[in-house]
Amino acid sequence: MDNKEYEAKVKDEICDVCHKMWQLGWVAANDGNVSVKLQDGTFFATPTGISKSFITPEKLVRIDVEGNVLEGLPGYKPSSEIKMHLRCYQEREDVGAVVHAHPPTATGYAVAHKSLDSYNMIETVIALGSIPVTPYGTPSTYEVPDAIAPYLGEHDAVLLANHGALTVGCDLITAYYRMETLELFAKINLTATLLGGAKEISRENIDRLISMRDGYKVTGRHPGYKKYNTEEEK
Repeated sequence: MDNKEYEAKVKDEICDVCHKMWQLGWVAANDGNVSVKLQDGTFFATPTGISKSFITPEKLVRIDVEGNVLEGLPGYKPSSEIKMHLRCYQEREDVGAVVHAHPPTATGYAVAHKSLDSYNMIETVIALGSIPVTPYGTPSTYEVPDAIAPYLGEHDAVLLANHGALTVGCDLITAYYRMETLELFAKINLTATLLGGAKEISRENIDRLISMRDGYKVTGRHPGYKKYNTEEEK
């Protein structure tokens, strides 16, 4: 696959993810944003002011590491929240894509300032571990990237206080899957709370589940897997 074909594929994936997020009700109006790091160190990003249901490949913009537009339709520019995306890439060399959305149940936890820090669902224990709520930050300012930066070293998914959710991945599909996992986990925890409370998995079994990440070839970071984090940073 040559570079032109590769970039066309990435654009198609971004559009597909945007449409899925809208169909799932994770975004409304012009909410949410998606970005992908390209092989040359530049990025494709969704433009500001456009519903994710209307995103098409030609509407995406290419930006540099400072958020300057390198390619795009006249008048098109990335979301002011691109600062948050760029901080993720700056803090983590392994990050190849960033997804920001407002999935309703997970965002409910963010609005309530309740972290999803229970190790009670097998798949989430393996994939994400605990999911913290980062401090409040005013959108479009550097408050948000500064608020999330301390959490990126150990987490691939975070809740943004009074705002929404953010996930990162080695590629776009991985980042998108993590947002799916986060929202489902939030729904299940809410249901468990209504049923009297979720039951934690034992420490021994938590350790066994986390150790399975290697076998499943799970990329990224995990707050309960220091060995994995250390090896990635070498």
